[in-house]
Amino acid sequence: MKSHHLKICITSVIFTTLIGVVHADDHTSMKGSDSLTHSMQDGMKKMDAMKMTGDVDKDFAMMMKMHHQQALDMAQIEIDQGKSPEMKAMAKNIISAQKKKLLNSIAGFQNRSNDCLI
Repeated sequence: MKSHHLKICITSVIFTTLIGVVHADDHTSMKGSDSLTHSMQDGMKKMDAMKMTGDVDKDFAMMMKMHHQQALDMAQIEIDQGKSPEMKAMAKNIISAQKKKLLNSIAGFQNRSNDCLI
């Protein structure tokens, strides 16, 4: 039950952070917003389907990997479909930072474990 709530919280943070910077006043084209919603829902489904191992460290690492991947996916939607140069720049910065965080997290976990997360 706790892991389900953690999944929802992590996904909600990603979604609300990025959806808040999308042009909320531009109702003429919902394609980008629909893409963001689909990405968020897809990420939640993947996290819900994740089989918990009982090893909190492994489960946390896998959930964080999914969390960071979802941020990458949503930022790419902004780059592909967004209109604001400022938001596109933010999305590019998010992609750069998230890739580094994801790689560092995986490398750090692999250094402490023989298990591969990828």
